[in-house]
Amino acid sequence: MATSIVTAQIDVDAPIRAVYDQWTQFEEFPRFMSAVERIDQLDDQRTHWVVNVGGVEREFDATITDQVPDDHISWASHGEKVHTGRVSFLPAGDGTRVSLEMTWVPESLTEKAGAALGIDERAAEKDLARFKEFIEERGRETGGWRGEIHGTPTRDV
Repeated sequence: MATSIVTAQIDVDAPIRAVYDQWTQFEEFPRFMSAVERIDQLDDQRTHWVVNVGGVEREFDATITDQVPDDHISWASHGEKVHTGRVSFLPAGDGTRVSLEMTWVPESLTEKAGAALGIDERAAEKDLARFKEFIEERGRETGGWRGEIHGTPTRDV
């Protein structure tokens, strides 16, 4: 099967610490990510996601595989739909450049068509634009987690 790679980036008019800290608040993602209905933070490394893409609801767990404050967060999902990703944070003038890359395998005809037409990449760009608006309008992050994770963690499940 063909792998789809989605990339997007945006410059946010906020300090890198605030932007990074906001990104660590996974339970806030439904406020700016259109397909995300709910995220439950299970522990420092694991999250449970409920998403709705094209009217199809899916649930999956994701594990943070590498995380360095003010630099990047990498993850891999588990279960039926496996994807990996990385979001990076770089200084950009007085603000922060957020760069997102996700890799996944589209399976259904709708997913394959969406990937071929770049619909998933445009959705990622719109989600980043809503993230930018969210943090810039608030003027500060809603919280933050400053821990580090290196390598794939062991799972208790």
